[in-house]
Amino acid sequence: MDEALLRSLTPSVIGVLVRRGADFAAAEDAVQEALIEALHVWPADPPRDPKGWLVTVAWRKFLDATRADAARRRREDLVEDQPPPGPAPATDDTLQLYFLCAHPSLTPASAVALTLRAVGGLTTRQIAEAYLVPEATMAQRISRAKRTVSGVRFDRPGDVATVLRVLYLVFNEGYSGDVDLAAEAIRLTRQLAAVIDHPEVSGLLALMLLHHARRAARTAPDGSLVPLAEQDRGLWDTALIAEGVAILQAALARDRLGEFQAQAAVAALHCDAPTAEETDWVQIVEWYDELVRLTDSPVVRLNRAVAVGEADGPRAGLAALAALDDSLPRHPAVAAYLHERDGDPRTAARLYAEAADRAPHLAERDHLTRQAARLNALLRRSAESASSAEDR
Repeated sequence: MDEALLRSLTPSVIGVLVRRGADFAAAEDAVQEALIEALHVWPADPPRDPKGWLVTVAWRKFLDATRADAARRRREDLVEDQPPPGPAPATDDTLQLYFLCAHPSLTPASAVALTLRAVGGLTTRQIAEAYLVPEATMAQRISRAKRTVSGVRFDRPGDVATVLRVLYLVFNEGYSGDVDLAAEAIRLTRQLAAVIDHPEVSGLLALMLLHHARRAARTAPDGSLVPLAEQDRGLWDTALIAEGVAILQAALARDRLGEFQAQAAVAALHCDAPTAEETDWVQIVEWYDELVRLTDSPVVRLNRAVAVGEADGPRAGLAALAALDDSLPRHPAVAAYLHERDGDPRTAARLYAEAADRAPHLAERDHLTRQAARLNALLRRSAESASSAEDR
C-alpha cells in the first residue's frame, strides 16, 4: 500500500468533488472515508487508475451522506446524477485547496490542522498525536475550520504569503508522534512548488531543506540540544544542502527578493562554512539587514544582534540588542551569550537562568539551565582560587 500516493492524491480528489457541487466540508469528509476504504481494498485489489477510483468512491460516499441528511435535501437535485466511472479529470485544484486551508479567517492553528488534513491527507488521529492534543480536541478544531471555509468560493484568488506562513508553521513543529511534520512540510512545499511558479515558494523550500540538512547534528545521543557552533558538520546532509542552494540560487536570480529567500541565504551561508570559525558573519549581517528592510520584525532584529556580535564583537552585538524590547522571546538567551563572550560570566549566568525560566520547550530549557550551571560552577572555582591565594 502506497500511503504517500494516497496522500498526494487527496487535494485533487477533494477538488473534483467541490467542482461537482459538494461543499468543502462534505467533500473532505467523503474523501477521508474513501481513503480509509482504499487502505482496506487496495492491498488485495489495486486499481489501475488510483485517482479515478478515489473520485468514484468519494463521490458515492458524498451522495450517501447527502441523501441521509434530511436537512440538506435540496442539494439532492444538484448531485442526483452521478457521473459515470472513468478516468479522473486532469484538473489540479491543489493550489486552490492550499489557499482555502490558509484562509485569513482561520487562526494559524486551525489553518495548519486543516492543511494537514485536506492537503496532506493525514488523519485526525495523526495530526492530534503530532500536536500532542486529544483526538477529540483536534477533531473539533478541524470541524470548526471546515465550517468556517465552507462558504468560501473555491475559485477565489488566494494569498501565497499566507499559505507559506502556514507551511512554515508546520515545518517548525518538527517531529512528534508518528508524523514527522518537518518532512511533511517539505513534501507539501514541493507539491506547492509544482503548481505555482513563485520565487518565495522556492525560497521557503530552500530554507526548509537547508535547515533539515542539519537535523541529525542538532541533538546529542542523550537528547540534549547541540548549538550550531558545536555541531558535527560531518553529520549534515550534503545532498539536501546542495539541492537547497541550487533552488535558492535560481530563486534569487529572478530578482524578486522576499523574506524566505533572505532567510534561506542566511542558512546557506551557515551550511557553506567548513567550520564555525569560518562562517561569513559579515555577509550574514548584510542578509539580516535585507530581512529587516523586508519585515521590520523584532525577531529578525534579535537574530541580527547575534550576527553583529559575531561580525563586529560582542559589544557591538549588545549595542544592537539594547534597542530591542527585553520581553522578546530568546532576548535573555541572546543577551547571556553576548555577555559571556564579552567576559562577563556573572551577568551571563543570571541571564541564562532567566532565559531557561522563559523557554517554551523542555530541550531548550535544559540547554539554557546547563549553560547557567556551567558558568556558576566557573564562578565558584574562580572564587575558591582567589580565596586560596589570599590564604597563602
